[in-house]
Amino acid sequence: MVDVLLGLQWGDEGKGKIVDYLAAKYNVIARFQGGPNAGHTLYVNGNKVVLHTIPSGVFHNHCLNLIGNGVVIDPVTLHREIEAILPLQADVLDRLFVSKRAHLIVPTHRALDAASEAAKGKEKIGSTLKGIGPAYMDKTGRNGLRVGDILSPNFEEKYNTLKNKHLEILKQFDSPISWEEWEAPFFDAVDKLRKLQIVNGEYWINQMLRSGKKILAEGAQGSMLDIDFGTYPYVTSSNTIAAGVCNGLGIAPSAVGEVYGITKAYCTRVGSGPFPTELHDETGDALRKAGAEFGATTGRPRRCGWIDLVALRYACMLSGVTKLIVTKADVMDQFDPVLAAVAYEVEDKETTELPYDLSDASIHPVYKTFPGWSKSIGACKSYEELPQVFKDYCAFVEQYLETKIAFISNGTGREQLLELN
Repeated sequence: MVDVLLGLQWGDEGKGKIVDYLAAKYNVIARFQGGPNAGHTLYVNGNKVVLHTIPSGVFHNHCLNLIGNGVVIDPVTLHREIEAILPLQADVLDRLFVSKRAHLIVPTHRALDAASEAAKGKEKIGSTLKGIGPAYMDKTGRNGLRVGDILSPNFEEKYNTLKNKHLEILKQFDSPISWEEWEAPFFDAVDKLRKLQIVNGEYWINQMLRSGKKILAEGAQGSMLDIDFGTYPYVTSSNTIAAGVCNGLGIAPSAVGEVYGITKAYCTRVGSGPFPTELHDETGDALRKAGAEFGATTGRPRRCGWIDLVALRYACMLSGVTKLIVTKADVMDQFDPVLAAVAYEVEDKETTELPYDLSDASIHPVYKTFPGWSKSIGACKSYEELPQVFKDYCAFVEQYLETKIAFISNGTGREQLLELN
């Protein structure tokens, strides 16, 4: 079976630590969507490592790692990532596989991303400007370049055809983007990419399934950024929910087993877009400071707010979450009371459903108030040691979401993860 691990909010839920912990139980870790806008943070022998493209099982010697066809790859970013990992994990290249069907981000994709975002002005969607959106647009527009194309003798011709198309589009924008200096590093990185283990990912992973290997599919971003079901148009360019695993790896729905869904004990968001429980006050600032809420990839300060159980139940429903994981629970130690949104007031009507469009509607969260636990839970080694007030809070969350909590992360350390069920 292929178990799935994904974020249930707007990304940054702490997926890196969790997949690093779970990897001990799996033979294969496979990324199924997203691009180098992902930032999965791990701590390896005291060193902070942020993975953008490579699956988080890379630091487990027994794990094979697949970059699936649903991922868009910037060869330059991938090469830099490998160079950073090699001193810490010398055998990384022996256990890394790349699907031929994964699409490539080329320099002019980045130029298009920057020019398009600049042209939006106040309507910016908060793109990371890494060329991911334009790469996915070329994929669906049937113009894209794939990893398998770099093995073709006419790759440069294909590249130039795509580049020239982009240059014509760039003429429409007022702000010229200097992209030419990105081209030489791109081709150098493509040469390095050719030396990796490039495979027919769909056959590779199904062979792993037939041979009885345990596989964990690792998602990037979060469910509320899903291109179909997220807070459109302030979303990413891929399917971030469990359904994306089948398309992003080439497996049948019947192969999907457990679905691990990760949420913080509060909410954060980077960039633009609706955020019903956002706090624009001292509490929001305190959450940001206590949770060190700055982007692993971009460094941008994250918007912070109370946990949104309406959106969380929606995300659990979409992916059929079987095991809920709550991260950064220790951040809430200093807050009393603790609030959770249990409904929305939309145009003076109360609902527990996520509206079709959060951007234009007037939405006010309806909160339930819980007492703070007034105790540091970071030192707790088991669920039994947690304060009863905190346990009562968790019981309400489980009841509301109709999903059991399997793990609670109570600190940044690998060992700070309490198993409940």
